[in-house]
Amino acid sequence: MNSLRTLHRTFLAGLLAIMLIGTANAQVLNLATNADPTLNPWSPGAVIESNLINTILFDQLTRYSPEDLTPIPALATAWEASEDGLAWTFELREGVQWSDGEPFDAEDVAFTFNDIVLNESLGAQSASQFDPIDSVEIVDDHTVRFVLNTPFSALPYYLASYAGIMPEHVLGDAPDPLTVASFNKSRPVSTGPFKVAEFVTGSHLRLEPNPLYWGGEPQLDGLIFRVIPDPNTQVAQAMAGQLDVVTRLSPQNVAGIEGGGRLEVLRQSQNLFYFIAPNHGDARFEDPQLKQAMLMAIDRQAMIDALLQGFGEVATGPVAPMLGALYNPDVQTYPYDPEAAAALLDELGWTMGSDGVRQKDGERLSFYMPTGQFGELVPATLLVQQYWEDVGIEADVQVMEWNAYIQDVVVGNNYEVTLAWWSMPPTADVDPYFSCAATESGGNNIPKYCNPELDAIMAEGRRAITLEDQIDIYARMQELLAVELPYLYLWYPDILTAKNVNLQGFPEITAATAFQHAVEWHIAE
Repeated sequence: MNSLRTLHRTFLAGLLAIMLIGTANAQVLNLATNADPTLNPWSPGAVIESNLINTILFDQLTRYSPEDLTPIPALATAWEASEDGLAWTFELREGVQWSDGEPFDAEDVAFTFNDIVLNESLGAQSASQFDPIDSVEIVDDHTVRFVLNTPFSALPYYLASYAGIMPEHVLGDAPDPLTVASFNKSRPVSTGPFKVAEFVTGSHLRLEPNPLYWGGEPQLDGLIFRVIPDPNTQVAQAMAGQLDVVTRLSPQNVAGIEGGGRLEVLRQSQNLFYFIAPNHGDARFEDPQLKQAMLMAIDRQAMIDALLQGFGEVATGPVAPMLGALYNPDVQTYPYDPEAAAALLDELGWTMGSDGVRQKDGERLSFYMPTGQFGELVPATLLVQQYWEDVGIEADVQVMEWNAYIQDVVVGNNYEVTLAWWSMPPTADVDPYFSCAATESGGNNIPKYCNPELDAIMAEGRRAITLEDQIDIYARMQELLAVELPYLYLWYPDILTAKNVNLQGFPEITAATAFQHAVEWHIAE
């Protein structure tokens, strides 16, 4: 019996040795994800726990430059828009193979978009981003044409944003290619630099080099994504040497991480904003002044200082300052002013009730506010609850497990207000998150806000080719969004990533870009 125990301990020690970074026998990187991933970038509800993994597994037509985030070749080598802006032609990379040895070609691209993304009955994740596409035509084996119903100047940017191409020869006969468990939760056929070697639910996902990868052999021997829901546990394991990369690092942990010497913290930019989404199916939100009062009641700078340790700035809209000239800082703003918020609520007829909650025509100013267990969402929601309570607004907070939150709130739209964030491609084209069309199933317009005036401005922006024209159009768009408040804009965070100091080839500009270039990751000797 003792010999069996000794053998078991010896086996575990050996397993740990080959899984740690920079060992003599293997260079395997250990990372974390907050929940079991879904290995299909188009599957509804596959978001933060899945996105970075999927961008390693499933190559896209384009990817982001690690220098300036402009689209550069991936599965496509060149692209060009027609003179009228109603078509884009993409030349596909030749000689690419799927991980099972089958050739990649135009059939896979057409299948991904015609049969998955554009199939409204499937409700593919982020499908509304591609509403301008009518169809994808096959010109020849290595050329496709995206036929549009309206100009879409930002298409190459959106094709670089978690828009992985799917294998037609594997999923083409499936009744629903988004729900094939043997693909989504096992060992899918893929084109990226790494492929799935093992998926143990609730434990880990292990990736190994894809010997058929078109871009050359990866420099690492493997990647292991450990399922660790608690961010504090992720940090503790990183500091103990058990993890080499922690994405979406909490600012509270920066000092401890940097003080250990083994890890460094990257302060990354991203076109990302945190928000409170009012559900516009609720008639109370028809008047933007109510939303304005609710926003004035929140001390956003204090929240940034308390929750982010100052790693962020107050948001004025969905276009982040990182976009330079496309960002318009001269819009209506709502500094923290609880007295003004209370006065505006009084003016709107929401008077204070005996229970401390305002009411109007017998209806209490109370909102169901579910939140998911991820990062700063829960503490931020509780702070907002307190700020609103101070001016007579009640928030009924319910804390939910992350995947349950995504399905019930984001997909099911079962909420009245909720606090979350959007991470968008580095473009001012926010149509997929704000248009009337994006309120439909599979769309990213969570608040279900619909404004034909806004739609017209965004359509104008998609027709604009020059930066000068785009600056003027998107400045007007931001002015309208600052008044209407489809979302209550909270802050633009710095995205903090902790990584092993010996990990090289890891672009610092954004996390998505870093993972798109995973083939270049290596360990310094």
